[in-house]
This record gives sequence, structure tokens and C-alpha cells, in this order.
Amino acid sequence: MERREFLGWITVGMVASSLPMAIAAVAENDLSSEVKGNTRADGFQTVGTVTELNQKGQILNKKSPVGKILVVRNANNTLLAVNPTCSHDGCTVKWSQGDSKYLCPCHSAEFNTQGQVLKGPPKKPLKLYQAKIEGNSVLVKAV
Repeated sequence: MERREFLGWITVGMVASSLPMAIAAVAENDLSSEVKGNTRADGFQTVGTVTELNQKGQILNKKSPVGKILVVRNANNTLLAVNPTCSHDGCTVKWSQGDSKYLCPCHSAEFNTQGQVLKGPPKKPLKLYQAKIEGNSVLVKAV
């Protein structure tokens, strides 16, 4: 094998070995439903779109700048936003529209619309966020 051919194979190997990192970097920036938002002067951040909220009935953004966010509409069409991480064991709570409460699938815990514990074992409430709609954006702000 000649030196030129050897260096060519080394170059191909280096490019091939860096390809997974390049793909991961691109994928991380393409969050589709997990919109990364910048904090505005009023403290609100974009976590999703009204279109997504209407289609899915909720927005679960695991990578928002303020942490994991679940935004839903209750029966009165009011936006509710919480960190959906159960304060007991870290499971992700789900919104039950019919019962108007958050349910933890791991240990049957229940939280009301204000994040307060209705049924144990958790001792602490869910963290709340103020939510609003501007245009097609759903925005949240820590309370």
C-alpha cells in the first residue's frame, strides 16, 4: 500500500467516525414538538404550538428551558401547565380530562388542577407554571 492510499483510508476513517456526532448534533437541534424557546423579558418561554395542543390535546415538552412541561386544557378551556414529574418517584404524570386531575401511573397518585396531592404516596405538589397563548405559540412562565 502506498503512502497516498494509506492517508486516503485514514481520512475516510476519520470522516466516518465523526459522522454519528454530526447526526446527533443536527437531530438535537430538530426538536419538532419540543420547541426550544428563549426567555422573553416578561419571563415567558415558548414550549409548543396551539396546533400541537389542538391535535394532541396536550403539549409534553421534555426539553424546555425551564425543564419538563405538560400543558393541557381543562373542561373550562383554561390552560394548565405543570412539571409532570411526580414528586414521589419521578414518573411522568398524565392528564385525565374526564376526572380533571393528573394521575401517576407508577403508584396511583393523584394531583388536582393546581398540582396539589389528592391521593398519596407523594408528599409534595407538582410545580406549576402560568400558561398563555399568543398567536400560534403556547407560552409558560414559572409561578
